[in-house]
Amino acid sequence: MTIGLILRDRTGPVISARPADTVRAVIDLLAQHRIGAVPVVDGDGVAGIFSERDLVRLMSSYGPEALDRSIDDVMTKTPVTCDSNMAVIGALSQMTQKRIRHLPVVDDGKLIGFVSIGDLVKYRIDRIEAEAAAMRDYIAS
Repeated sequence: MTIGLILRDRTGPVISARPADTVRAVIDLLAQHRIGAVPVVDGDGVAGIFSERDLVRLMSSYGPEALDRSIDDVMTKTPVTCDSNMAVIGALSQMTQKRIRHLPVVDDGKLIGFVSIGDLVKYRIDRIEAEAAAMRDYIAS
């Protein structure tokens, strides 16, 4: 089970921000799409990530005036990433160890997807349930 399998059925572009976007614009993007983080993309590559945690730290330090700052000034500039060949269990382990909830998926320097810990847990549960159903069917036959 790889990250690529999770991305396989997704369509459309990855919801992302640009370094010049304001914090206010990115917050609106998070709210509009009901998501907790976005990769910050410069060209095809990932320049950083901006999450709800970044927003909380930013608001605590700077207050409301932080909303007009550029994302480039406040994003996490060295995000942990993975590639599409990484095993789901490896990505889950990495997220647990680093205490993060989102991973940009980068192949050959290009952002190809974005996964959350919820995506990975759902995939694992679906697989476990499918295996359990197959085992019940096998036993019943």
